Amino acid sequence: MTVAETTVFETLESNVRGYCRAWPTVFDTARGCWLTDENGKEYLDFFAGAGSLNYGHNNPVLKKALIDYLVGDGITHGLDMSTVAKRRLLETIRDVLLIPRGMEYKVQFPGPTGANAVEAALKLARKITGRTAVLNFTNAFHGMTLGALSVTGNAAKRAGAGVPLIHATPMPYDGYLEGVDDFSWMRRTLDDSSSGIDKPAAVIVETVQGEGGVNVARAEWLRALADMCAARGILLIVDDVQMGCGRTGPFFSFEVAGIQPDIITLSKSIGGYGLPMALVLMKPELDQWTPGEHNGTFRGNNAAFITGEVALREYWTGAGMEAATLAKGEHIRKHLTAMTEAFSGTSTRGRGMVHGLVFDDASQAAKVSSIAFELGLLVETSGSNDEVVKLLPPLVATEDELTHGLGLLTRAVEIVRDAH
Repeated sequence: MTVAETTVFETLESNVRGYCRAWPTVFDTARGCWLTDENGKEYLDFFAGAGSLNYGHNNPVLKKALIDYLVGDGITHGLDMSTVAKRRLLETIRDVLLIPRGMEYKVQFPGPTGANAVEAALKLARKITGRTAVLNFTNAFHGMTLGALSVTGNAAKRAGAGVPLIHATPMPYDGYLEGVDDFSWMRRTLDDSSSGIDKPAAVIVETVQGEGGVNVARAEWLRALADMCAARGILLIVDDVQMGCGRTGPFFSFEVAGIQPDIITLSKSIGGYGLPMALVLMKPELDQWTPGEHNGTFRGNNAAFITGEVALREYWTGAGMEAATLAKGEHIRKHLTAMTEAFSGTSTRGRGMVHGLVFDDASQAAKVSSIAFELGLLVETSGSNDEVVKLLPPLVATEDELTHGLGLLTRAVEIVRDAH
């Protein structure tokens, strides 16, 4: 950064800024899997806008569709009015996502963030059931607004609420109790009228906890959770904000378990181009909203409707994208497994194209992330103690780009270990 730019960021922008502290440069341009700063240095992006750029930066197919739409004076802001762009997106969701999977859902456009989609899902579940309690899971992350924070696990994030976060009870996520049947506790408390646990309106779950440390739920665990909810009249909400849109291989991350949640939240890459958009999918009988009961000024981002629709048709007509993502994910897994064999005190976990390199010494993850940045690779940390280096490369990354990035990560670990 130049002196002037450092001054304006440090003196004018709020202290709440975060990522710019970990990656202290001024980015200027981006294309595909690469960002370039104002000094011309290139960085390989294994962060992808926290999962918002599954199709890469300035994807040329999506960019052309967006430019053509804007040049033609297409609607950009439409609240929830009917527009041509919205009709095309809804038709594509129906034809490309729902019908081929035998899924029947209504589509809600909440405010354009994942947190707002979660807020809408929680409100709807409580409205439908007349119950207030919600079960969430250890290490969960669902957003930074009050309702989303109430079902989030991280203490530091919860502390920022400034008010009590109530009506939510955490339960053990898959593997949290290390070999103990997680559902024995849940079933017992739900079925015992003296447990002190009120019957919940819903259970909200991530199939892979990204912010929580790349914790992966097994397919059989997810099926057992769905069965437990169905048997007790509890709605199942799957938060697919980060792990949906193909991040784990199939478009929906829960497909591997063969379940169909009552409510699904989507955001991040659903807009295709990194443009803000969120969706709530609900089974038709659950669409009990009255007009305007959950609304917002920017729930009609028609530019995102355009790029989102093109992304679905370009990448999700057929099984090619899923197969490619799984193959690339296996490439990442093999490389990380080799790293764990070479570096003691490390392990790895993940699914599809979300993976984590876990350090027994949590302080080393932040050091590796910092060195990786210096080498030209963007990776962030996650987990309750930031002990995981999390990899979220764009799904369109080539095998050569993945190999290059993984090589940079290996070098970063070597440097940190040599200095230890």
